[in-house]
Amino acid sequence: MKLALLADVHSNLQALQACLDDARARGATHHAFLGDLVGYGADPGAVVDVVREMCARGAWAVKGNHDDASVAPVAGSRRVDQAGAAWTHDQLSADQRDFLERLPLTVRAGRMLLVHASAHEPAQWTYVTRGVEAAQSLDAARAEGADIVFGGHVHEQRLFYMGAVGKLMAFEPTSGVPVPVPAHREWLATAGSVGQPRDGDPRAMYAMFDADNARLTFMRIAYDHAAAADAIRRAGLPEANAQRLAKGQ
Repeated sequence: MKLALLADVHSNLQALQACLDDARARGATHHAFLGDLVGYGADPGAVVDVVREMCARGAWAVKGNHDDASVAPVAGSRRVDQAGAAWTHDQLSADQRDFLERLPLTVRAGRMLLVHASAHEPAQWTYVTRGVEAAQSLDAARAEGADIVFGGHVHEQRLFYMGAVGKLMAFEPTSGVPVPVPAHREWLATAGSVGQPRDGDPRAMYAMFDADNARLTFMRIAYDHAAAADAIRRAGLPEANAQRLAKGQ
């Protein structure tokens, strides 16, 4: 199995298509969408339709906080995922909103646990940026019999693993270079963001997990971010949403 891991699409149809095309060229046989299909970008309905069709053909998908917010926007909320949630809600059909609402918070598949944020209390949408959060997530995954957690939410590509002496270690991945992820250790990886990278690089992010050879490769893919920004402007969404695509912020 070659599993394409795609997180935080954020209604960016151009970036999603570029990542799917690249994954197809690299022989992806399965796909997992790790939450936040919508939010920020101009094409929530089109993105949901792509993912919904792929799920009908066997892809996995979990719910993110922006997906949750767009199903039931809360007027006056200061939560960041509520900014633009009402607009996204109105762009989606009842069937599209129902699809988002029915997404699970986690999916267990073999040795893997798929989640948007942390496997520890996933509905709290905890950002896994440090060892302490990674350890909590791995503890929760271990309780479910999984030894590798794939998630998103932080919009950056990160990898943590449990060392031989039981100490959690951080590893800095290099784009395009496979990393061995053997089952005798526990791993937590965030795949980055397809539609809104925040590490200063505008290229889209995704990851590819070669389950048969226990290798994980983090990918960066150039796409037409100017077209995605123009779509945001035409939709009347905040200019900041458009500008950050070129800056990777």
